[in-house]
Amino acid sequence: MSGAWRPVVPPAARPGDRVAVLSPSFAAPARWPAVHEQALRRLEELTGLVPVEYPTTRQLGATPEERARDLNAAFADPGIRAVLATIGGDDQIRVIPHLDLEAVLSDPKPFLGYSDNTNLLNWLWSAGVAGFYGGSTQVNLGPGPRVHDSHLRSLRAALLGGERIELTDPGESEDFGTDWGDPRALTETGDREPTEGFAWAGPARRVTGRTWGGCLEVVDWILLADRFPFPPSALEGAVLLVETSELTPPAHWVRYTLRALGERGLLAPLAGVLAARPPVSTFEHRPDAAERARLRAAQRDAVIETVAEYNPEAVVCVAVPFGHTTPQWIVPYGGEVTLDGESRRVFADYRRG
Repeated sequence: MSGAWRPVVPPAARPGDRVAVLSPSFAAPARWPAVHEQALRRLEELTGLVPVEYPTTRQLGATPEERARDLNAAFADPGIRAVLATIGGDDQIRVIPHLDLEAVLSDPKPFLGYSDNTNLLNWLWSAGVAGFYGGSTQVNLGPGPRVHDSHLRSLRAALLGGERIELTDPGESEDFGTDWGDPRALTETGDREPTEGFAWAGPARRVTGRTWGGCLEVVDWILLADRFPFPPSALEGAVLLVETSELTPPAHWVRYTLRALGERGLLAPLAGVLAARPPVSTFEHRPDAAERARLRAAQRDAVIETVAEYNPEAVVCVAVPFGHTTPQWIVPYGGEVTLDGESRRVFADYRRG
């Protein structure tokens, strides 16, 4: 192929439609059912959609073939109008070979997920079907006293169709919430701290492009598994999504991985890069505030400096909350995002047609 790749955004669901809630990676609902059940209630109450579980949604240890069977069933069922992942994990890469491409292409529908679900989003993107990065129910709908306004607005837009939305800084963020085994997880947030605002680099110009990328650790796996079947020209004018997981990889790893993307030719065609605010602490290790700020700044610099080396004309925005921190915006994957380097604003397009 030659030229930019342009996946099609599937039709929106409508209130009253049934949507699949699946565990393509780790079946977190089996371990923390109360959070899962609150997520299902909120999904129905806040969107009017009817969640439908499948055999592996709550099945720990389900094989890749079993998880793929549920995904194939959901994509093939004309009564299911969207598919949502409960959470990520670490082995969805083994599910991908068992997926039914014909079922997806005969009736495209929105898929929402992030983290390990980068595998599935990339597979759909490669088939010409756009999705949405974010929205895993166990993480973003189940915990806490309520669903954050930014997440809810983008969730409704992704599922039900919507307008072009400005992605703003919520002003606060947490790297992890209350332990899901604690009953307080249903009513309390984790420890939040003020955000630093978005960081911008590159030309002061406005660019709009279709997105690709995702969780950088998983992008690395996808490329090693040779599941990006396109030349660099497929990303002509695109916006690269970059975010890192709760594994909190160091800034030098981010730099090396982006450098490898650059050497493959995948940074040069881009119009822009949208990088998320990274988590820098875990349940097991929470550095003090100064060290957390230093770690975030180091990753910011790694992104900005590496992109500039390979594509100084790319507009870069860092610290947008669309990845593993909370609150989370859900952003198009294969749909359009606008980076306005002049006014320093970010917009995501959820419109259909």
